[in-house]
Amino acid sequence: MADKRIDHHRGVVQRTERLSRHMVRVVVGGDGLADFATTGLTDHYVKLVFPYEGVEYPQPFSVKSCRETMPREVWPRLRTYTVRAWDPDSRELTLDFVVHGDEGLAGPWAERARPGDELIMLGPGGGYAPDPEAGWHLLVGDESALPAIAASMEALPEGALAHVLIEVDGPEDEQKLGTAADARVTWVYRGDRPVGERLVAAVRALDFPDGDVHAFVHGEAGFVKELRRHLRLERGIGLDRLSISGYWRAGVDDETWREVKSDWNRQVEAEEQAAIAS
Repeated sequence: MADKRIDHHRGVVQRTERLSRHMVRVVVGGDGLADFATTGLTDHYVKLVFPYEGVEYPQPFSVKSCRETMPREVWPRLRTYTVRAWDPDSRELTLDFVVHGDEGLAGPWAERARPGDELIMLGPGGGYAPDPEAGWHLLVGDESALPAIAASMEALPEGALAHVLIEVDGPEDEQKLGTAADARVTWVYRGDRPVGERLVAAVRALDFPDGDVHAFVHGEAGFVKELRRHLRLERGIGLDRLSISGYWRAGVDDETWREVKSDWNRQVEAEEQAAIAS
């Protein structure tokens, strides 16, 4: 039974689908999602819970009770994933996973997932939806941000102008993206270059339209930092018109990134303020 105090939910895999070379879709449903709800945001996320095999956890299960009563080395591992779609009528939650063989934790799970498998999750959280009154929209990210970008494109008003730049490994990683907006989609192929290098260059080279922009920029923390500086200092975009965050950081796992992310963000903000003041 879910611990409602911390919004635990249990989904059962209904079906899976290979979307591209490196992305797998998993749809979960069942009565364990009876209390799940979203609020219209397009960057809703859940924290997927991965207990260690062979470890007996307190029952009823909750991450909080595990952390209060068990050694740290067997605490369930958490991985953050965007809600690609939620259908309250069918009670089905869609999650898209980047997969690179056996690399990581959630990706290999998604690639092996079969109907009937169970997935525990916390959430949802979130904070962004495209402003329908914006003059135009800028949506930028790597594969980790692709589900949120796709959901945002579907939410854009008919005819709204949007520039969408998405970095992926290569053409086999492109997806068909639906929208009623006037969306100019640019797929940036990473190839053998570092994550985000070509994406940063593409944003810098973009001829920004006139008018108020509402921007969403997410993905690997290193290139997100570069783009934040560019958009804030060189393009003059206010923080109130910018949703920007490092979803992940190259070279560290999700637990390590969560531990240092707040300090990292504060450092980025301090550097930005110093640059503005100089």
